[in-house]
Order: sequence, then C-alpha cells, then structure tokens
Amino acid sequence: MSAGGARHARVPRPPGTTRYLWFVGVALFLLIAYATVNTLTTEHASSTGVPPDHPLPPFAVPLALSNLQGDANVATADNQPNAGPRPACEVRGPRILNVCQLAERGPVALAFLATRGAQCEAALDRLQAVRSSFPGVQFAAVAIRGDRGDLRAAIRGHGWRFPVGYDSDGVVANLYGVAVCPQITLAYTGGIVRTNLIGEISMARLRAELRRLVSGSVQRGWHPPRGA
Repeated sequence: MSAGGARHARVPRPPGTTRYLWFVGVALFLLIAYATVNTLTTEHASSTGVPPDHPLPPFAVPLALSNLQGDANVATADNQPNAGPRPACEVRGPRILNVCQLAERGPVALAFLATRGAQCEAALDRLQAVRSSFPGVQFAAVAIRGDRGDLRAAIRGHGWRFPVGYDSDGVVANLYGVAVCPQITLAYTGGIVRTNLIGEISMARLRAELRRLVSGSVQRGWHPPRGA
C-alpha cells in the first residue's frame, strides 16, 4: 500500500460496536498506518550508502561475464557462517570482482545497478564515457540480483568496459546501504569512502566529483599513472 493510500484508507465500521470502541479502533489503525509510512520513508531517506570516512565493506563476487557461480563472500575472518569460509579480501582471481583489490590499485568509483533500470544503466553509460579521462581510477559496478542473462546482454549492449560483478542474493547491496538506483560510491585509494552519489546526476557533477576524488587520493599519497 502506498503512503497516500495509508493516509486515506477507510476502515468500515464493524456491526455492533459502540461509538467509543469505533473511535479507538480508527485511532489505532491510523497510528499503525502512520508508523508504517514513517518507518518506510525514514529508512529510505537514511539509507545513503556507506558513511564518508568509513572503509569500504569487503566483498568478492563473481564477474557477471564469467562462468563462476556462487553468492557473495563478505567475510572479514575465517569461517564466518553465512558470510564466507575465508576473508573476502583474500578471494581473488580472473573471474572475481574484489573491492579490496580495487582499492589497492587506486581510487574507486563503484556503481550499483538493477537490470532493466533505465536510470541505472544510464549512470553506467556516464561512467564509461568519463573513464578514459581518469586513468588510475578503478571503475566497477555491482548488479543487484536480477537475471544474469539480462545483465550480460546489458553489459555487451552498452559496451561497458569496466568489471561488473553479480550480487545474486543482494547481500553486498545491503552492506552498502543501497536503497535507490543508481548509487555510486566513491572511495579514496586504500578504500576510505569519500561520498555516495545517489540518484541520477549530471555528467558535469560526475566529472567534478571524480576530480575531487583524485585530488583527495593524491593528498593521501596516491600517485596517478604517468600522463594522467
């Protein structure tokens, strides 16, 4: 039920009830409806990604275009039930997207998308368009659930040249506080979050935010590739 529906819902008066009981029942219903709507809207508004100055939560997921199957590894130690048998940062290979590995190489621009989401795909198109202007920045994306075949078709159809991981059960999206799509998390080299770009943004703002990311990473000791 939508928020508007909750506010304007009409509750039929049960037969045989007194006017007082009817009033109490309506008041209780409205209180529950308000609490539900308030919780949903508050949660949506507060889900703004990993807070700035916090480290990127570690994860390793299969690359969408690979033949590797399996859920995300988000473990931070050995043998963590429902997270992974070994720390996610150690799970690497040519078929894996590992955020720890990205952060070791340089600043990170990590996008989240849902397949068949026009705004999400447009955000990745913009990342692809600016990617060559920011050498050394590690561009990547994580697709949240959805059909892997559709995701592969989107990657090939749009020509995205950065790695795209597949979060089959949505656990990475939960760790990163993804409430709306698109969301782009920017982190300095070493994996400390600078900011989260949530919702559709212009190309001009994207470039400006990436320049700030590069500048901040240089101040933290990162050396861009020669000629950058």
